[in-house]
Amino acid sequence: MATEEFEEIAETFDFLDDWEDRYRHVIDMGKAMDGLDPAFQVPATKVDGCASQVWLVPAIDDGIFRFRGDSDAMIVKGLIAVLAALYNGLPVADVGKVDAHAELGRIGLNDHLSAQRSNGVRAMIERIQSVAAAS
Repeated sequence: MATEEFEEIAETFDFLDDWEDRYRHVIDMGKAMDGLDPAFQVPATKVDGCASQVWLVPAIDDGIFRFRGDSDAMIVKGLIAVLAALYNGLPVADVGKVDAHAELGRIGLNDHLSAQRSNGVRAMIERIQSVAAAS
């Protein structure tokens, strides 16, 4: 279960030949994202378990899940953009049904992230799913 936006990322990754180009694409996605206002970069929105500073701000409007995020590391900001493509716009009831590990594996991210980055992505996914489950 992937959004159309995530499918576009998968298609782009298929087109790119090597992981250096794919990393550059992820970083460019992060650069294209709006940053969070510093007022949102507070302990309540900070994601524990990430080596970098990461903040996620969820919003549920009319049963549709969305979140915004930011990080002090460009690659991590790009990973936030990938997760936003995976989750944003889904009905909140469907957020927990997304097999993020499988979807990220489909584009090869599981095999090309360091252990620390993988732990951080897992922590972000857990935060997203727990917020959606509590709604």
